[in-house]
Amino acid sequence: MDISKLKTSRHKEQQLEQLSPFELKNNLVKLATDQQKNSVNTMLNAGRGNPNWVATLPREAFFTLGRFAIEECKRAMDKHVGLAGIPLKKDIGKRLELFFKNNKNLPGIGLLKNTYKYGIEKHGYDPDSWAHELAEGVIGDQYPSPVRMLQHVEPIVHDYLIQEMCKNEVPKNAKYDIFAVEGGTAAMCYIFNSLLENFLLKKGDHIALGVPVFTPYLEIPELARYNFKVTYIHGTAKDKNGNSNYQYPEEELDKLGDKTIKAFFIVNPSNPTSVEISDKSRKYLIKVVKNLNPNLMILTDDVYGTFVPGFRSLMKELPQNTLCVYSFSKYFGATGWRLGAIALHEENIYDKMLSALPEKEKQKLSKLYSSLTLYPEKLKFIDRLVADSRQVALNHTAGLSLPQQIQMLLFASFALLDKEDKYKKECTGLVKHRYNLLWEGMNMTVIPDPERAGYYCEIDIHEWALKNYDKEFVLFLEKNFEPVDIVFRLAEKSSIVLLNGGGFAGPEWSVRVSLANLEENDYRIIGEKLSETMNEYVEAWKKTKK
Repeated sequence: MDISKLKTSRHKEQQLEQLSPFELKNNLVKLATDQQKNSVNTMLNAGRGNPNWVATLPREAFFTLGRFAIEECKRAMDKHVGLAGIPLKKDIGKRLELFFKNNKNLPGIGLLKNTYKYGIEKHGYDPDSWAHELAEGVIGDQYPSPVRMLQHVEPIVHDYLIQEMCKNEVPKNAKYDIFAVEGGTAAMCYIFNSLLENFLLKKGDHIALGVPVFTPYLEIPELARYNFKVTYIHGTAKDKNGNSNYQYPEEELDKLGDKTIKAFFIVNPSNPTSVEISDKSRKYLIKVVKNLNPNLMILTDDVYGTFVPGFRSLMKELPQNTLCVYSFSKYFGATGWRLGAIALHEENIYDKMLSALPEKEKQKLSKLYSSLTLYPEKLKFIDRLVADSRQVALNHTAGLSLPQQIQMLLFASFALLDKEDKYKKECTGLVKHRYNLLWEGMNMTVIPDPERAGYYCEIDIHEWALKNYDKEFVLFLEKNFEPVDIVFRLAEKSSIVLLNGGGFAGPEWSVRVSLANLEENDYRIIGEKLSETMNEYVEAWKKTKK
């Protein structure tokens, strides 16, 4: 095959590689679609991280709960024209228990019943208050109250985060405040905004960013509103065999000891490299922060943590410093639900730094939040996040919708009650099998990595070229092709869409494969086509040597 035959010119590639990978993807999808029309290939879009699985039991429980709640609405008032009342609290706990008894075969009834029991037995919930919140929640007939998170939902989601993010290893009685939000995207926007609004960060301040990373974390600091000075913490470490394991070397983590760096933003496990911070790196990071920069604000986005057995978030290791963002979207196949949470330890540096602000700034903030409380200076940072999310004036209608919170609750209780981790084993096994098939397709040996989530795979073409050939071949690639050439070549010739790793501030000559959204054998095909394409470069290079 003639490697020079590519519709997209090198000049065009140079222009397009300036785009975010997710915008570049649209061009690749068009190329792949056009190629598909003229061949027998099926387009394989491994550019998106949207999973092609769903957690069924929590959804069945949600819809069955809805059935009970509708009965409760009609019990209050029924006009027989689709108009009913709202659930009544008196004796609703007994009616829910009777509903369980009379409907043993309804889908999800077991999980619903055990969730109800869990609240009563683990947290001492009053049956009527608990059942009433469930019924009103699934119906969605009220504004969220409390606005940050529902009273009975928060402790159970708290239990879930402690189990999945902290290995159930937190000091007794340690507690985190949780803000239920519209997915991880909203969490990012709210946090960036509130840090600025509350003078914890100011325009032009110095922050650090762990890279490679999900592209919005690269792009938001550059917005005119923030214009942050950014120090990049590069995950460039290699294992004993010289293969990239994307861990942060000590010399990179040492950068965080600079006290002019006020905040550190990290995705853990990372996107696109899909590895968690190793025990060694995590311990070194803790040492740097505690000894050199104790007021460093840390935002950790841990959406992929559930894909690593025994995962430990920085919310456990540096609880006073850390804002943890978690999204339910990937693990439970629920991107369309927009379910996320921000967790902050009750004792934290954010509240301490607010109390230490200059008097002039305190006065500005007192005026900003004066409509919410007679003592605005005592308003916790987590509650300021909530208020800021609705421009303060609309705080009374803030919060994630009730049905969303109930589905979040059921996802959380499903994991908590799954004592044998059956769902986790199936879910993580699914992505790991796809990961193995991808490497088999490339005819390469899978390298064991206990820190790997496996939700994505980052393939470094440079590293492959150096290991299998020599520096001369690498120079040939750099001289004759753009780093994004391979993703255009795969789209045009094979109808395969991958993202360019350079767009995530990763190795320029790398590609990201999502292992979440295609069928199993598709990954073997992608591996084979990747291998074919890389070998085309080799053949072209060999011709220049003759």
